[in-house]
Amino acid sequence: MDSKRNIIIIIFILISFFIFNNWQKLNNYINNNKNVKNKNNFKQINLSKNKDIIVKTDKFLLFINTNGGNISKAQLINYSEKLNSKKSFTLLNNNLDYTYQINSSIFQINHKKIKNYFNHPIFFTDKNFFQLKENKNILKVPLFFLKNNILYIKIFIFKRNNFSIDIEHQFFNKSNKPIEIGIFGEIKQSVNIPQKYLDTKNNSLSIKSFRGIAYSTEKYKYKKHTFNDILINKNISMTANQGWIAILQQYFLSAWILPKNKNNIIYTKKIDDNTVSVNFKSSTDIILPKHKKILSSTLWIGPKIQEQMAKVAPFLDFTVDYGMLWFLSKPLFKLLNLLYNLIGNWGIAIIIITLILRIMMYPLSRIQYIAIAKMRILQPKIKEIKKQYSYDKNRLNQEIIKLYKKEKLNPLGGCLPFIIQMPIFLALYYMLINSVELRHAPFIFWIKDLSAQDPYYVLPIIMSITMYFIQKTSKNTYDDPVQKNIMNIMPIFFSLFFLWFPAGLVLYYIISNILTIIQQKIIYSKYK
Repeated sequence: MDSKRNIIIIIFILISFFIFNNWQKLNNYINNNKNVKNKNNFKQINLSKNKDIIVKTDKFLLFINTNGGNISKAQLINYSEKLNSKKSFTLLNNNLDYTYQINSSIFQINHKKIKNYFNHPIFFTDKNFFQLKENKNILKVPLFFLKNNILYIKIFIFKRNNFSIDIEHQFFNKSNKPIEIGIFGEIKQSVNIPQKYLDTKNNSLSIKSFRGIAYSTEKYKYKKHTFNDILINKNISMTANQGWIAILQQYFLSAWILPKNKNNIIYTKKIDDNTVSVNFKSSTDIILPKHKKILSSTLWIGPKIQEQMAKVAPFLDFTVDYGMLWFLSKPLFKLLNLLYNLIGNWGIAIIIITLILRIMMYPLSRIQYIAIAKMRILQPKIKEIKKQYSYDKNRLNQEIIKLYKKEKLNPLGGCLPFIIQMPIFLALYYMLINSVELRHAPFIFWIKDLSAQDPYYVLPIIMSITMYFIQKTSKNTYDDPVQKNIMNIMPIFFSLFFLWFPAGLVLYYIISNILTIIQQKIIYSKYK
């Protein structure tokens, strides 16, 4: 009996402290104190209800709406909206032309027609601005809801230098009836996104990163679905004891980490013709009369920083989507990141990693160039064979094969090394276009953003010149006039294609082409 009275007294004291604007003591009492004396009832607290609470940390500027207690707007203060802009990038928003929202709430299992008190609760708090102080590493933002002798405190916990947010749902059941509750989480977004809300400039010629829904469970480390899958009612529904759900775009994501030790239901939903959501519901807990319960979940809002995401939840770093070549792209990024930490310039790091890759691939490149050089030397003999056996194609092929065997030349020798190298270069390509670290990263002079196109198209022009020299070095390989014309046009075609490519990628191709020219000159000079 004493323990029941003690719980009543604890709650009374907590609320009293809250009234006198002392949140810190209130939080300490809720979590730690257990031995206080009796008081009969809660009193309905009538404090001013703010529409929005503003929260500022070293990573976020957030607006939390007290009607439901959810984040209505999230700005990432370390990431600018545009290059050289002082305006922070807005990830979460709720505008007429675009919606991107994350919601969490408590759902109640009703027994004997008990009303669900947690349906769109209107919270109150003692102030409308919270800021992480310079000498603190943690900021707690509490929201309070009190109804029918049930106190619900929703606490947002922010940590310094971290994009994850812990959310605690604290319940004190002063009523005479048990309540059964669980956690609900939702991420919803408009399918059609205006250009101004994208994290990078989009164009029709560049390869686009994945944008859509992803999740991780015990069964699937990483699984993704497009928004169109949801719009045509290819909805997901499954259970999971661990994992996460997320919505992805090129450089940023939002994700709910599923509550641990719970039987969670993951499902998707079409809200309207232009809005979809991915959701979870945890299994429920029963809170007996005069008892308390704390339910927790974790939210990630921010850039795709692999090292940090891997610490928050297993496989969350897989959201940096490198596709089928992820096993190559991941170590390449680690190497690129290491070079940047040593040098301090992403452009120079790209140049060095290109040099490293080309040196590693030189044995294969050498085989390729030697095969091409030998093919050029044999061209006069092949022409003679073609003239001699032009009437008999079978004999023509036999004689050419004999010539290859005599000269110990494999006609596929020039192609095979190229095929082997392609996965590595493609892995590097996808690594560069998906790395948030290159967003708004300067190189030299006019290149202020390696993730955007060259504003003056200097790099694409240089790249086309390097391609021209490569084709000039190899021009004797092609006897067919049509082939020659096609190969002469290729540098122009590629330069047009690369006009809209990110400067970091064009830089990579320029350095790779320069090394190709040098290697070709050295090897071809031995086979004149």
